[in-house]
Amino acid sequence: MINKYNKYYEEDNYFGNPYPGLVDLFNKFPKDKYVLDLGCGQGRDSLALGRMGYKVIGIDVSDVGIYKLNEAAKEEGLGVKGLVVDFNGYYGLGDFDIVLMDSVFHFYKRDYEREKNLLLRVFNELKRQGILVVCIYKGEKREKTLKDVIGESGIKYEVLYDDYTDYPEHDGKFLIYAVKKI
Repeated sequence: MINKYNKYYEEDNYFGNPYPGLVDLFNKFPKDKYVLDLGCGQGRDSLALGRMGYKVIGIDVSDVGIYKLNEAAKEEGLGVKGLVVDFNGYYGLGDFDIVLMDSVFHFYKRDYEREKNLLLRVFNELKRQGILVVCIYKGEKREKTLKDVIGESGIKYEVLYDDYTDYPEHDGKFLIYAVKKI
């Protein structure tokens, strides 16, 4: 089966620029943090974070997206590296200070169990004092699901950020939900 995202990512900057609110949030964190961007695509977030001074590993199943990410990072001399990996089977999250999951969760009925289990696994593996940043398309039910899964995880955490940001390229809004594992 051909990865559907390979076709999308043939077009440069397919999903547009990073959300302004996400950039603002990461500007508040110390730049010496090591970030894992799960589902990074062409690296719009990874590259933006690299430009801000973060060391970033981007993970995606699209070899086209990862190729474009690595080429851009190399051209700009950024501390960003992309790996072609299915993030559903990626382990080693405890090595990172921040895990970013942008547009990974939708919580549709057919995907609910898989996405819930992925979110729980990522949150469980996140190191103590690690930060999980999830960006999810605005919607009352999916936002509640995200917060319920984290809240019912049994893991102590502190909410660092819970607000919307614009997605100008697609005339939409996304919730950015950032929690720190304590």
